[in-house]
Amino acid sequence: MNRIRRLEELGQSLWLDFIDRRLLVSGDLQRRIDEGLRGLTSNPSIFQKAIAGSNDYVDLIRSAPSTESDESVYERLTARDLMLACDQLRPVYEASNGADGYASIEVSPKVAEDCAASVEQAVRLWSVVQRPNLMVKIPGTRAALPAIESCLAHGININITLLFSVPRYREVVEMYLRALEGRVACHYPIDHIASVASFFVSRVDTKVEKALGALPEPLRSDGRALRGRVGIANAKLAYEEFERIYASDRWKRLAERGGRRQRLLWASTSPKDPAYPSLYYVEALIGPETVDTVTLDLYRDYLEHGETASRLAAGRAQAHEDMAALARLGLDFGWIAEELETEGIASFAASYDKALESIAEKRRRIVAEQPRP
Repeated sequence: MNRIRRLEELGQSLWLDFIDRRLLVSGDLQRRIDEGLRGLTSNPSIFQKAIAGSNDYVDLIRSAPSTESDESVYERLTARDLMLACDQLRPVYEASNGADGYASIEVSPKVAEDCAASVEQAVRLWSVVQRPNLMVKIPGTRAALPAIESCLAHGININITLLFSVPRYREVVEMYLRALEGRVACHYPIDHIASVASFFVSRVDTKVEKALGALPEPLRSDGRALRGRVGIANAKLAYEEFERIYASDRWKRLAERGGRRQRLLWASTSPKDPAYPSLYYVEALIGPETVDTVTLDLYRDYLEHGETASRLAAGRAQAHEDMAALARLGLDFGWIAEELETEGIASFAASYDKALESIAEKRRRIVAEQPRP
């Protein structure tokens, strides 16, 4: 049994944080599924690289009417890839009774702060792809919380992304529970609805270490012990909250109606600091009823030499102490999380704009290459 299958035995699903046309048509995704891959995610950054770095999307771009917007072309080509991904993952979805086998597509980061636009776009993507194992990604900003609840209440699987703090995670879970309770009150089924809460990890340490480095001495020296610890501590406290919520009577009533737990998904698990081993975060956050989404490089690394041991529930007291030590140094983690959320939205928006620029450039080139009458 390979390491990914052993990971599954511990209750954690490995999803791939990558998609491009070649992965889908070369048989590579199917090989990964055969190895134990349980799902995949995408975002504007991933699609921007796929569009700009290959000619794999020229057929759809060439066939687009000149009057169609670049935004519409982008949506159609991403939806096409997600259809193929969902179809290849469908056997995993069915064999796991809907626990896994999902592929995620993200709403435009341009609507991250627009509740109505987020709902409209999520509904449109859901209706275009038309696959039960699709998840639509919506950033977990405070403004988007009602959109998340609305989409879940309408039966759309939602991946809430860009989560950085335990308080925001609590708000996200509240939206999930309220959506399911609303459906139960209306006598609608809830057993088919799936959701994950995507908690970002390595970006936290990058931000914290920058803040620690800006402290005056001797606080800066005191903070060195927290290098590479806060991201993992923050994730462990989120998992502690997950266990508390899903042991509650409120959840038990929903579980009796077939409700599925909204699993925590660990995102941004590639270390940004080259001093850390490549699997530093992946191995630290192994635990039951969670998902880890990894890059292709991390996937290969884990398959070759990853350690398989459940560590997520260990060291919880130390996690609390690490967060308290950060506060004693005068660093407000709530402020850090807000900064990370703002930067994350801006980064995805920039990638989205670059993807549109790549489409526009390819359209101009296609027109220029057409023979003159």
